[in-house]
Parts: sequence; C-alpha cells; structure tokens
Amino acid sequence: MNSRIQFVNSWQKKNNMNIKNIYCTLIVLFFCVFKTNAQEVLTIEEAMKIALENNFEIKIAKNNSTISETNVTVGNAGILPTATANIVDNNSVTNSTQVRQDGTSTTLNNAKNNSLTYGVSLGWTVFDGMRMFARYDQLKELQKLGDSELKRTILVKIGQVNAAYYDLVQQQHQLAALDTTIVISKQRVELAQNRFTIGKASKLEVLNAQVDLNTDQVTLLRQKESYANAKILLNQYLARDPKINFKVTDVVTVDDKLVLADLMNLAQKQNPALESQIINKRIAELQLKQVKASRYPTVNLTSGYNFAESQSSLGFTSENSSRGFTYGFNASMNIFDGFNQHRNEKVAKLQIENSQIAIDQQNMILNTQLSTAFQTYLTNLELIDLEENNEAIARQNLEITLDKFRIGTITTIDFRTAQLNYVNAKVRYSNAQYEAKLSEIALKELAGNINF
Repeated sequence: MNSRIQFVNSWQKKNNMNIKNIYCTLIVLFFCVFKTNAQEVLTIEEAMKIALENNFEIKIAKNNSTISETNVTVGNAGILPTATANIVDNNSVTNSTQVRQDGTSTTLNNAKNNSLTYGVSLGWTVFDGMRMFARYDQLKELQKLGDSELKRTILVKIGQVNAAYYDLVQQQHQLAALDTTIVISKQRVELAQNRFTIGKASKLEVLNAQVDLNTDQVTLLRQKESYANAKILLNQYLARDPKINFKVTDVVTVDDKLVLADLMNLAQKQNPALESQIINKRIAELQLKQVKASRYPTVNLTSGYNFAESQSSLGFTSENSSRGFTYGFNASMNIFDGFNQHRNEKVAKLQIENSQIAIDQQNMILNTQLSTAFQTYLTNLELIDLEENNEAIARQNLEITLDKFRIGTITTIDFRTAQLNYVNAKVRYSNAQYEAKLSEIALKELAGNINF
C-alpha cells in the first residue's frame, strides 16, 4: 500500500512538472521554430530584387520597351532622305539579221551584246502634309506606351512576389502553431497513459488523446505540403530553380496609414492601365493628323549620278558609254479617291472618341477597385486588432485550463478545446495580418506606388 502511495505521489510530481512545462514549450516554439535549420533567410527586398532581374515576363517587357525606344528615329518617321546604289549588267548572244532601206542585209551569228549601268540615286520627301512629323510624334508616344506596359508588368509581378512571400510568412506561423499543438498533444497522451496506469483514468481517455495526436500530425503534414508548394511558387516568380530551399522572415508589417484620397490622386498620375489609355488617345489623335495629311500635295526631290556602257556586235554603233548627274522633283496631290479620304478621317475620329470612352471607363473601374480594396483594407485592419485580442484571451484561457488540468478538475475534452482555441486564435491572427498585407499590396499596385 505504501509503495502504491509513493508511486502516485511520484507520478503527481512528474505530472505537475510536465503541465508547467507545456505552456513554456508552446511559447518557446513560436519564437524558436526553424532556428536550428541553416536555410537561407530570404527577405522581401531580396525577393523583389531577384524578380526584377530574373522574371521572364519582366525581361520580355523590358525588351519590348527597348524595341519601342529603338524605333523612335527621324529616319523611321520618313524625315531623312534615302540613298540607293544600283547596278544592272545585261548580256546576250543572238543570231541577228538586219535589212537596210537600200535592200542590203547583214547577218551575224552568235552576236554578242552587253550593257552595264550603275550609279547612285537620292530621294527625299520634303513635304507630305506634315505626315512625317506626326509619325515621329506617334513613335514617341509608342515608346511611352512600351514604358507604361513595362511598368504595369513590373507592378503585377512585384505584387505577386509580395503576395507569395507573405503567404509563406503566414504559413510559417501556422507550422509553428501546429508544432506547438503536437507537443501539447504528445504530453497529453503521456499524462493520460500515466493516469490510466494508476487507475485515475479509463482506456477511453488514452485512446481519445491518441486520436487527437494523430489528427494533429495529419494536419501538420498537410501544412508542410502546402508550405513546400508555396516555396516552389515563389521560386517560379523569381525565375530560379524550384528546388532552392529557403525560409522567410516571421514579421508581417502592415502600413496602416493609407488614405483613400491620396491613393486616388496617385492612381490618376501613376496607374499604368489608365496611363496606357491616355497614351492610346494621343496616338489616335496623331493618326488622324497623318490621315489628314493626304489632303495636301506630296513633293519629292530626286537626284543621282549614273554610269552606262553598252557594246553591240551588229548595228550602226558598236560601243556606247555615258555618265552624268541627274536631278529633278515630282509632286502629286489626291484629287478624288472615291471618298476614301473622307471615310478614313471619319474612322480616325471615331477611334479618338473610343479612346476617350476607354479613359472614362478605366477611371470608373480604377475608382471602383480602389474604393472596394480600401474598404477591405479597413476591415482587415480592424480584424488584426480583434484577432490579437482574441489571441490574448485564448492564451489566458489556456493558462487557466492548464492549471485546472494539472489538479484534475477538468476533463480532457475541456483541455483539448482550450488547446485548439489557442492554436486557432494564433492562426487567425496570422491570417488577419496576411489579408491586411494583401489589401495594402493591392491598393499600392492600383496606385502604381509599390516600393521596389
């Protein structure tokens, strides 16, 4: 009997010590998770830098922007003259017969004839109704359009990198929470087994504890899979080997100082989609100028220096050569083209009208998106405060439950409920921070103001 009492007392001391350690272990795990893993720590700044250098879509957009910039030349607009060098060499071997007016004739077989002409010609359109200058301005606008598309691509990709990065952060928080759950569940199984050994609990309590532990382990395994897949996705955005392993920082900092009016003002100046529509309208206006240029005459200057030589085996002249300078001009003007000029101008004006409609539509879409995203942003900021408070309450509840579980005044079901409530509160708090960060990223992307 004395030995049984000593065993029970010994178990109770061990039990008290284990219970006291549960909460300490929970806190330590949240701050020390993964610290022993020597993986690369990837910061959000480094991730954005890598994306700007490696991302395939950004590279293509950069090249397209460079193409648009390269096309902006006065020569491409038709302002400069053109010079052409040419050479023509014709040879023939023929059987020829010539009959003169006096009735005499001359016949020659295999008569050889050749002519050689070469020279340089210069052409220059000096006036075409100002079409060439409108074309040059249009090339400049196309360059701006390419720059705007590059900016849009960069904003979208940097936004994706930010979203994927902070998704990893919140999943990392979930892993820490689930690791803590495993620790608590294992100690619960150990306590239930000890209580069953001394006859203070039934086998059912041990089985329930083991089932809960198995459930937690399955959940942790699924979360690890999701975490690994999220890493692969981020590596894809960074255009690097999907097998590269790394971890992210644990901190999610949300900018809670955004103002809707300021964002709308920035969007009017910097949003690439709206900027592209405004540029498209300018391009349409310049296209109308080019169409109207057909109403005016076109004047071209021509000049050249040519050499010509010819030899003939039969005829009055056996050899001839010439060289010299040529010059002149030509002018043309459309008088009537079946009303096509009127039709083309009408179409060009409708294109301008469509461009203005597209600007108005984009403005409405942009304001709607900003207003909706900002409301979501405000809600998520409130959720951060609420979930932070819920986490504190759940932590306090777990502390009280641990004390009661230690002295055996609550059931294992109540203990499990308190355990899950705390872990779920941690996960919801992390999710609230993540959703608020996504809202912040969306607002800054719409305003064209993501820092990178």
